[in-house]
Amino acid sequence: MNKQLAAVVLFAAAALAQDPRQIVEEVQKRTRSQSQRYEGTLRVIDGRNRISEKRWRYERLGSFGDSKAVLRFTAPAEVKGVALLIHNHKERSSDQWMWTPALQRDRRIALQDRSTRFFGTDFSFEDLEERDASQYSFKLLGEETVNGAACWKIESRPVSTKTSQYTHSTLWIRKDIYVYVRIEGFKGSSLVRRIEYSGHEKVKNIWTARLLTVFDAGRNSRTELKLDRLEYDVTDLKQEDFTLQALRRG
Repeated sequence: MNKQLAAVVLFAAAALAQDPRQIVEEVQKRTRSQSQRYEGTLRVIDGRNRISEKRWRYERLGSFGDSKAVLRFTAPAEVKGVALLIHNHKERSSDQWMWTPALQRDRRIALQDRSTRFFGTDFSFEDLEERDASQYSFKLLGEETVNGAACWKIESRPVSTKTSQYTHSTLWIRKDIYVYVRIEGFKGSSLVRRIEYSGHEKVKNIWTARLLTVFDAGRNSRTELKLDRLEYDVTDLKQEDFTLQALRRG
């Protein structure tokens, strides 16, 4: 590499490091895939350290602001079949519908209800959306080390077209492989929820956290989600799998 080219590369890297939107967009670019499927094992630990376990199956077609996803519980028996359909959009918050087989009824999740917990887990309905960079403004807060990894620390705030329970969030992004390691969501100055991402592995050339830990500050509870049988660019998913009719069929 000649000196001129090396200088251009160094300048580009420095510019990227200083522009928080470019950093987040690079994260998005490196994790983009046409589809995804995984089996999830969840351990829900309440404020008294009582543990319950659940399993769900997650399927997604498309990426970020142009994607559809279905999340369906597979165990235990009392929640089996409960499902959530999510249609993500670039220009606004997602559309969501939940199917409850015991009632043989689906209902649309209203925007004002997106802050509530999803069926006994510490994920809120909003947390199950895909974060698209176009719906946020960003500010670089500095750099910090998290679990031994150098990270950018970035503040994100929803734009006016994005309805959110969080007034702002703080993102920690690993500088070496451009992945989230922590996201904290705030309402004013109060922490609402923290999500930790760990056990990153490269799956089909995408660095993916195999363990997510969600901490609900108000309830002092947490949910650990382990991703099993993870696949990207699944070929057997179709648009008709992500409709209300498909949600009801199970």
